[in-house]
Amino acid sequence: MRRRDFSQVALLSASAWGLSVPVAHAQAKAPVAGKDYIKLSRPAPVDTPAPKVEVLEFFGYWCPHCARFEPAFEAWAKKAPAHMVVRRVPVAFRDNQVPMQRLYFALEAMGKVDELHGKVFTAIHGDKANLSTQDDIANWVAKNGVDKAKFLEQYNSFSMSGKVKRASQMAEAYQLDGVPAMGVAGQYFTSGSLAGTMERVLAVGEHLAEISRKA
Repeated sequence: MRRRDFSQVALLSASAWGLSVPVAHAQAKAPVAGKDYIKLSRPAPVDTPAPKVEVLEFFGYWCPHCARFEPAFEAWAKKAPAHMVVRRVPVAFRDNQVPMQRLYFALEAMGKVDELHGKVFTAIHGDKANLSTQDDIANWVAKNGVDKAKFLEQYNSFSMSGKVKRASQMAEAYQLDGVPAMGVAGQYFTSGSLAGTMERVLAVGEHLAEISRKA
């Protein structure tokens, strides 16, 4: 979902978002710079030391496309080659999206991402739950077995502001204008509107990580 109005190219078909074709098929044609991905004119900062290659998925819990993409991304990330370090970066284009950004970082700090990350998407886009405020979020995590006091401690911790700021810096460095999208090695950016489908985004991301590893 773009921070502005959707363009026609960004509204991908349901079959594309469903990733019905194997990733290997998408790799048959080599990705093309300027078409399938962009090389940044100014490198973005990375938090992963060499020789590992940092691969970032930019997402927002508020984004329906991110919700559809998540199962495929999670399956792909679990099988990522050893030289890749795959991380999620929650994005907020507006102030009312920041609470959901904090939600992800709090779950991450508590080691609850594997357990609850997918459930957050389901709650928002399937059950139509309102998770736009701290109270809404805290009540929801409590219903899902998380200690509410400990969660709020993480949600409002001193380090949280730094994490949110860092995520915003990364989004700006990659010149992000919508999600879901992928950044690789602080050098490359790709998205569904560039690569054509989110299936191909995964293939392009893996290709760029291999290029970065060899470099």
